[in-house]
Amino acid sequence: MSFDREVIQITLLSLQVSGIATTASLLLGLPFGTWLALGDFRGRSFILSIINTGMALPPVVVGLVVAMSLWRSGPLGDLRLIYTPWAIVLAQTIIAAPVVTGLTAAALESLDPRLQQQLLGLGASRIQMILHLWREARLPLLAALMAGFGSVISEVGASMMVGGNIRGQTRVLTTAIVLETSKGEFERALALSALLLILTYLINLALTWIQQRGVKR
Repeated sequence: MSFDREVIQITLLSLQVSGIATTASLLLGLPFGTWLALGDFRGRSFILSIINTGMALPPVVVGLVVAMSLWRSGPLGDLRLIYTPWAIVLAQTIIAAPVVTGLTAAALESLDPRLQQQLLGLGASRIQMILHLWREARLPLLAALMAGFGSVISEVGASMMVGGNIRGQTRVLTTAIVLETSKGEFERALALSALLLILTYLINLALTWIQQRGVKR
């Protein structure tokens, strides 16, 4: 497949949208997952159960809710984000955030609970303790990041519903594959699929390399 301008534009938009959504889910999921892991309050188990349920949220359901919210008559209609890349970012963030949150909480809960008391006993502040716990759990936290990215780069249902698959504006690799398949252009669909797999592999390869470097330290 020749890398024409449209294919490059679709690829770059896919990476941009999924990258922003993954970063947003990390900024939301890391502190929230940490709060759930270290907190001891009533209703904690209930919140964790909601987060765990959110890890299996069907993308089409997320797409429907976001589309209804961003529609002209919806509560966020005045923002005029429907059928824009930012609508896809919002939907993908909602999909990835529970994944990052749940895996972050599980990673920190797997640490020795005595470690917190030792750090505080040595004079560490609350922030210093959390930073050290993140460092201790950096390998599963990187796995959480990879899982969050994987959940959005391969997502199609929500992106189609809130983005509209508009050529040159909101068409990403997954929605382009669906379009080419519906047109019977199987060779082009296979080429785009191969490109998506290669990009996903390269990004996860880089993250795995970082993760394995942490193992050797």
